[in-house]
Amino acid sequence: MTHVSKLGQRRQVVIPKEICDELGLREGDFIEVTSTEGNVVIKPKKLVDADDMLTSEDEKMVRKGEAQLKRGKHVPWDDLKKTLGL
Repeated sequence: MTHVSKLGQRRQVVIPKEICDELGLREGDFIEVTSTEGNVVIKPKKLVDADDMLTSEDEKMVRKGEAQLKRGKHVPWDDLKKTLGL
């Protein structure tokens, strides 16, 4: 999909709505802008707060849980709530 945009007064470029929709971009989102062989490349960029990073132990736990799900080992949410008294 190719569109033509105009460089604005403060070097601003409008990304066409169709492209924003395709990439899931919304106002306030971050993008990465690079120059490669005379072309400008714009990519969506998600920033992660350091407090939101998983520790290596957390990552192990997530991988273990994913493996259990793949093997079909799971408990329905309603059953778990009853077990936990929620």
